[in-house]
Formats: sequence, C-alpha cells, structure tokens
Amino acid sequence: MAKTAFAVKMDEDFQSELKEFCEAHGFKQGAFVEKALHEQMEREELAQDLLDLYTLRPMESVAVDFNTYLKTRRK
Repeated sequence: MAKTAFAVKMDEDFQSELKEFCEAHGFKQGAFVEKALHEQMEREELAQDLLDLYTLRPMESVAVDFNTYLKTRRK
C-alpha cells in the first residue's frame, strides 16, 4: 500500500507527549496516529449507525421487504 504524508498542526506540548509515549512503548508515531485515527473513524461510524437505528426504529413496522421493493421498481 502506498503511503502519503499528512501534516497536522498540534500543540507543542502534546506533540512532545506523543513522541515520548511512542518512544516509551516502542511505537512509531506515524503508525500509532494512523491507527488512532482509523479507530476514531470506526467509533464515529458506529455512533452514526446507532443514531440511525434509534431514529428509524419507529418506522420499522411500515418497512417493505427489500425484494418486494425491488419488484415495484422494475415495473
């Protein structure tokens, strides 16, 4: 997989903390940040899915089976 650079401005103190943390735990900063961002994106997707479930659950009783819906679209 090709890699690309991604610049982020952050507080100097936090950047120092991140560097020290990664060095102390044997992580590479880039890989650590990439994994953290990926995990946060997954959490945000899950939160949106839960909101959709909560919002749309009351409409479940009037929902149409997907195959039935497709049959009506073909006409």
